[in-house]
Amino acid sequence: MNETFEFRLLNEFQRDFPLCPAPFAELAARLGVAERVVLGGLEKLRREGKISRVGAVFAPKRIGASTLAAMAVPAEQLDAVAAAVNRFPEVNHNYEREHHYNLWFVVTAGSEGRLQATLGAIEQAAGYPLMPLPLVEEFHIDLGFSLNDNAPKKAAIARPVRPAALIDEAERRLVAVLQEGLPLFMRPFAMIAERIGASESDVLGRIGRWLDDGAIKRFGVVVRHHELGFRANAMVVHDIPDDRVSEIGRALAEEPAVTLCYRRPRHLPDWPYNLFCMIHGRERAEVESLIADLRLRHGLEACAHETLFSLTRFKQNGARYA
Repeated sequence: MNETFEFRLLNEFQRDFPLCPAPFAELAARLGVAERVVLGGLEKLRREGKISRVGAVFAPKRIGASTLAAMAVPAEQLDAVAAAVNRFPEVNHNYEREHHYNLWFVVTAGSEGRLQATLGAIEQAAGYPLMPLPLVEEFHIDLGFSLNDNAPKKAAIARPVRPAALIDEAERRLVAVLQEGLPLFMRPFAMIAERIGASESDVLGRIGRWLDDGAIKRFGVVVRHHELGFRANAMVVHDIPDDRVSEIGRALAEEPAVTLCYRRPRHLPDWPYNLFCMIHGRERAEVESLIADLRLRHGLEACAHETLFSLTRFKQNGARYA
């Protein structure tokens, strides 16, 4: 596959994906190639692990319920505990990070009750207590990953997390199919419609409304940064005064180097941090330099912080809400 063509597939269609009956034909027209070339290119990128899927990224807590969770696990038990956690389909991301809390994972479920039940079951299976850190306020969290260092970012807005919207059975069937990604065929929305017993126009209309009201953060190519060479993955956490966390969060979210930024609750006395940022780079030294620069320019030198580099990726899937 031509490098420029591959780059454009990966970078230009992570959002603003065409919601029309033949979206891959539309992509082909924009790229000046045949539709079969686009479909073949996406399938190749998926086989290589460079993309996980093409489809919807649902906003946390807008369709179902979710939380980040952490565990402190003895090093000699880490692989076994991670495997026990991974057996839960509600767990979609699971990483080892450099910290006393060394196992970090995301849990999603169709409802808050189901989420809490799953967290309890995970604790029992793992044999260690977990620390839940649900999302409180989002500043930048659409999981897009620009491969162009000079790409501008939109102004960040502090968004308090809204309660999950109630969805009916037809919508739940659509969520169940969408979370697997679009089928790589000429009329993917028609195939989805047939699977759930709806019309193609109904499927496209529902997706469009979810995008408009923010239940879907973005719709498009979902890349896997590690396979694209961005192997230095750091979660930077700060203890920010509560009256300034929204202001600082918005400012950091607008930085090109920051790929995710959100507020989560402190968990005292063990966890005093309330502002989380994710920064990805190709080399550890590059990321450390970016963090030092961000802290200096935003006046955060006096704020307690820690940097948790990821060491092992135990699991990375799309969220499962249905």
